[in-house]
Amino acid sequence: MAKIKIRAAFRDWDYLTPLLIGDIQSDHVDLEIERVGTLVTNLAESDSYDVAETSFSRYASARAAHDDRLIGVPHFLMRGFRHRCLITRKDSPITTFNELAGKRIGVTGWRDSGNVWTRTALFHEGIDVEDAYWYAGRLTEAHPITDRLDGFGRPGRIEAAPDEKPMVELLENGWLDAIMTPFMPDGFFNSSTSFRQLLPDFRASEQAYYDKVGYIPGIHMLAFKKDFVEKHSEAVVEVDRLLNASKKLWLNKRRKYAETTPWILDDLEYSAYRLAADWDSSGLETNSRMIRDFTSELYRQQILPHNLTVEDLFPHRF
Repeated sequence: MAKIKIRAAFRDWDYLTPLLIGDIQSDHVDLEIERVGTLVTNLAESDSYDVAETSFSRYASARAAHDDRLIGVPHFLMRGFRHRCLITRKDSPITTFNELAGKRIGVTGWRDSGNVWTRTALFHEGIDVEDAYWYAGRLTEAHPITDRLDGFGRPGRIEAAPDEKPMVELLENGWLDAIMTPFMPDGFFNSSTSFRQLLPDFRASEQAYYDKVGYIPGIHMLAFKKDFVEKHSEAVVEVDRLLNASKKLWLNKRRKYAETTPWILDDLEYSAYRLAADWDSSGLETNSRMIRDFTSELYRQQILPHNLTVEDLFPHRF
């Protein structure tokens, strides 16, 4: 029997390497992966892909609007703590989240899943949306000018960055007090940079957050076009299996060939000892609390008009 051809769009995650080079294969599907720099704008209307890495927030928004053209799978291709995602100037006196009360905070996109989680981390430390002033804009001159408020602007509270100036410039000249960004700006890893993470020991804060909630936030998830799933529902399980197998093989290789960065072995050991063995597992059983917390935050932050249940988001079982 011929293999089912599947066209996929994923970011260039290192754990995909075994799958991309053929160390992980399938007898049932032919998974063609295109590595993309940005997420597919609208998978439901794409002629190029059957499955893609998708914003958790935007998928939830579509479901809340009764748009069922995509079928989500509780497999999170991107996870990450967000405490590290707030940066400030090296000379800033701010070293805790609660010191951001009344301050100006830049954000790269209001509805972006990662930024929703970062605001959640702030909320855990007593800083809600109403406690600061927010400005959405491009991080650097190299980033495009787009609508980063996405319809969620509120005059006097959530606004566009003034004159579309890059936020790193606004931070450097002191107009902004901090920036919320998932990716560090160019030059951040040079010793001469003007910026630093806002939390001096963000790792300790992230560990404390994990100990409290029991998960690492999911940012991007797996989503299939509905018409593809209606024809090939068995392929959903196989793609999930392939991705999990690739992650497992990648981790085993990293534990053996640990010299890709000087201290990666220390991080691998720390993660193994301090996190649950299934911290990055797919499926509803291990992700249900995280999913519920995220939808509750989307509602609390007024991104969703009503709360959603796990079943609302993931009505299909495969």
